[in-house]
Amino acid sequence: MALVLQESCDFLRIIGIDPGYAIVGYGILDYANGIFKKVKSGVILTRAKTPFEVRLHNIYIDLNLILQETKPDHMAIERLYFTANQKTAIDVAQARGVIVLTAMQNTIKVFEYTPLQIKQAIVGYGKAEKKQMINMVASILKLKEKPSVDDEADALAVAICHAHSYNPNNIKIQELTKKTI
Repeated sequence: MALVLQESCDFLRIIGIDPGYAIVGYGILDYANGIFKKVKSGVILTRAKTPFEVRLHNIYIDLNLILQETKPDHMAIERLYFTANQKTAIDVAQARGVIVLTAMQNTIKVFEYTPLQIKQAIVGYGKAEKKQMINMVASILKLKEKPSVDDEADALAVAICHAHSYNPNNIKIQELTKKTI
């Protein structure tokens, strides 16, 4: 039995994800004809003293509810890049795996972007500062208030990056999933 992944016709609903295990940022946008509409954004939090496997389960439960409520067509997720702390990298990678699996279980296409690609898409400069990114995200989405949490702003930036980068005919975009599995 094939699993067919969803995609709406009138607009593209994208959930951007800033992966983590303590904080997962998410931002859901509708995009059509160069126009964005913010649907919902926020963070999924897990408690530090909670066993790690329970934290992963909580991410799964909370994200699954968000995906079922908002029904995005695509998930855009930041590709992991770590140079220093390998323990943190492994833990974040495990959380990212749970996030990607949750998308797949909800038949959502998953795409990944490097931090450099995201910064270039938002600010036009790959070494942009966090404040520049937050200001541009708020400007592009015409938000009355800037996102208060960096992880939420990062997730919205990933979604914007995907909207600007996605072309169904462009095979260069890193698509983690295929139309039929």
